[in-house]
Amino acid sequence: MKKGFVVGLVRVAVLSSGGKDSTYAHWWAILQGWDVISLIRCKIRTGDSMTFQVPATDIVEKQSLASETNYIEFVLSGEENSEMEELASLISENMRKGKILEKLDGLVSGALRSDYQKSRIECMCEELGIHSFSPLWHNNPDNHISSLIDDGFKILITSVSSNGLDKSWIGKIINKSNYAELKKLADKYRFNVDGEGGEFETSILNAPHYSSELVCEGEIIWEKTRGHFEFSSINLVK
Repeated sequence: MKKGFVVGLVRVAVLSSGGKDSTYAHWWAILQGWDVISLIRCKIRTGDSMTFQVPATDIVEKQSLASETNYIEFVLSGEENSEMEELASLISENMRKGKILEKLDGLVSGALRSDYQKSRIECMCEELGIHSFSPLWHNNPDNHISSLIDDGFKILITSVSSNGLDKSWIGKIINKSNYAELKKLADKYRFNVDGEGGEFETSILNAPHYSSELVCEGEIIWEKTRGHFEFSSINLVK
């Protein structure tokens, strides 16, 4: 058997921001027949993180209910030099105490093209003695978003921070019609159509592996050239 090869039932947790990529990675793991034992939300105490999404991640707990998956929330400082060590320590403690992450084989993430993010997660997993899975790595941007739409993911834009994307895009659901418009803007203003450069962030309200759809309310916070959607309520609807 090759070193690092996983056999039998694979038990994984998903590092989830509630956005399109981590939610798609969650669904991918289910399609492999793996046991997804938990969604892990990394809640950042400060206003920013080099590795993890900050806005709108409150939705992950509701997504865990919609997908009938355990939920774990780990609070991190967001400090570049320590946040991964903090996460490793929290995961290790959970595993050691025989909690939800006991017998964990690996972590699944929605990393697309950020070598920085992917390598940091891989190094942490190696330290923990578990596997790191990045099933979306280097997916074609256009094919990626088109597949999400075709597969029934309801994608809410929760923040924008790029030329070409104004306040009107916050709170929009990406569908086939406005995705064509988004592609035109991406070509014109030269930003990543999948938002991989941080041009926009998303939250998923429905997906193939959800038994309930999420309905949210909130307000748009706009600051000159960028803004985000701040949830006031998130509810499940059968």
